Amino acid sequence: VQLQASGGGLVQAGGSLQLSCVASGSILDFNAMGWYTQAPGKQRELVATITSGSGTNYADSVKGRFIISRDNAKNTVYLQMNSLKPEDTAVYYCNARYKGYYSGYRNLDYWGQGTQVTVSS
Repeated sequence: VQLQASGGGLVQAGGSLQLSCVASGSILDFNAMGWYTQAPGKQRELVATITSGSGTNYADSVKGRFIISRDNAKNTVYLQMNSLKPEDTAVYYCNARYKGYYSGYRNLDYWGQGTQVTVSS
């Protein structure tokens, strides 16, 4: 599957952005979809995930400000980012995770190309 992320940009602190991630196949094939960030020299960190049953999980730093959602018919996952802070500045990566019989019950991750979010103070 290929993941195409978009929606990043430059915004002032307190502003909003909506990221989109369009998958080339059905997102229902995956156990969860999510957004992660990665700083230079560090591992990718979770921002938010949403399961195939629409259960959500958020990093503490974004709870109450970001909302992850999905449109299965459009094979798209969204990240609504509100009340943005300069510390939210990062490249945001879309993720699709499968864990089941065909992966030997290990996590099989697919990543999009990343979209830059820059929040100015």
